[in-house]
Amino acid sequence: MFYIIGPRGSGKTTIGKKLAEKTGYQFIDTDKLILEHAGMSIADIVQQQGWDYFRQLESQILASIEPQKAIVSTGGGIILASENQQVMRDNGTVIYLRSTPETLAQRLAAEPQAEQRPSLTGKSLLEEIEEVMEQRDPIYLSTAHHVIDANQSIDAIIKQIANLR
Repeated sequence: MFYIIGPRGSGKTTIGKKLAEKTGYQFIDTDKLILEHAGMSIADIVQQQGWDYFRQLESQILASIEPQKAIVSTGGGIILASENQQVMRDNGTVIYLRSTPETLAQRLAAEPQAEQRPSLTGKSLLEEIEEVMEQRDPIYLSTAHHVIDANQSIDAIIKQIANLR
């Protein structure tokens, strides 16, 4: 099992789907599982129940995934809970798609998904990404078995990850 971690805009879902196609593994998206379980968007969950509730639900969903031949795309903040870090490291290979804040901001601005993910800080997109990455980058690095430069082409990223099998 491969777990793909990284911030919003790093390509976790895109890479995960293409990697699953290439390898024949099942594709699992934790955000999609949360949406199905809750019956509402992540923005609605956070607005109605708060971030703490969302993070608890995210941890429950991650823990419920049975180890198998799968590519698991995770939410950007899944690494904030140490138990989630441990679940992923114990049950598979953790891949961190690392990118620059500027690249992430460009990608998110090109495909806005405000209804999916609410702002974490209320700041401009680039300022928020820089602030969040300052906090999370060390956690992503310590959780990952492998770090992949997500500024490369999709094909180059897929090839690097497929070679890890």
